[in-house]
Amino acid sequence: MGCFSVILFMKEYLEIPWAELRSMVQPSFAERSLIYHKDYLTDATIVTSSAVGIIEDAVLTADGQSLPYDYLVIATGHSLTSGSREERIKEFQRDNGKIESSDSVLIIGGGPTGVELAGEIVVDYPDKKVTLIHRGPRLLEFIGEKASKKTLDWLTSKKVDVLLQQSVDLGSLSDTDKVYKTSSGETITADCHFVCIGKPLSSSWLHDTILKESLDSKGRVMVEKDLRVKGYDNIFAIGDITDIPELKQGYLAQKHALLVAKNLKLLIKGSPNTKLSTYSTGYPLALVSLGRNEGVAQLPFLTIGGCLPGKIKSGDLFISKTRKQMGLNG
Repeated sequence: MGCFSVILFMKEYLEIPWAELRSMVQPSFAERSLIYHKDYLTDATIVTSSAVGIIEDAVLTADGQSLPYDYLVIATGHSLTSGSREERIKEFQRDNGKIESSDSVLIIGGGPTGVELAGEIVVDYPDKKVTLIHRGPRLLEFIGEKASKKTLDWLTSKKVDVLLQQSVDLGSLSDTDKVYKTSSGETITADCHFVCIGKPLSSSWLHDTILKESLDSKGRVMVEKDLRVKGYDNIFAIGDITDIPELKQGYLAQKHALLVAKNLKLLIKGSPNTKLSTYSTGYPLALVSLGRNEGVAQLPFLTIGGCLPGKIKSGDLFISKTRKQMGLNG
């Protein structure tokens, strides 16, 4: 039995997300991390639009299309800006221009995005003053305290000012501001700022679809162990949008995708009493890049920092490996 695949994308290209911060200090890096869908998807129909609805047998798009499905996979993750690949590269160039023209930079948010951006800036621009402010009691709260401490020690060794348990009113920010008041009354002076807090889930559109009862209180899609959406035999969800209790990381979303692909093949074959593969969470691994050469790694029985985790991730950020997996030149 043949299988006809239609893949709906909001944008014309795939962005490898963990390369975003390197592209802000080296815009040319984006040439390899922004990949047209047509370059790696050669056996599927690609539709570029936004999903606005789901009914029993079709997905409705913002441009008025109705895309029928027998099986559906939802992987909308977090809200992203739309636009062309060229516009995204120009955005990186603008961010790089802000950094280059500034003597001091404020980074708001001490999760992996804020930490990695601080690392990229202080390594490529060691003469710039970088301040990182974080609402929580420690950096990288999604992983263990030992990894947080190693990260803090590295940043302070690079003369980054790290302010914990403080915040800045995001609603009052503007591109012209150079003086920022923290929640504790402290004043920070910086020539520019970058907001590095979590993006909202891209799930609000699901509230007006047949899946509205399949969302939890935080807007996440509730899934069974085989990654089918609860209450549906032919709809799957993968990635950050799911309610799976684990760190939301790219390599885990890839594991979701591989498992769902396997299960779809079983379902399409129509074998009687088909038993689908199930997903289970593992130890929370983490690999945080600190500039071009160093990093912090949290492994099952060891937390290490320095050049070894840097060799694993920081030099190329897995871009060559990811491109080869997609059948592209590294």
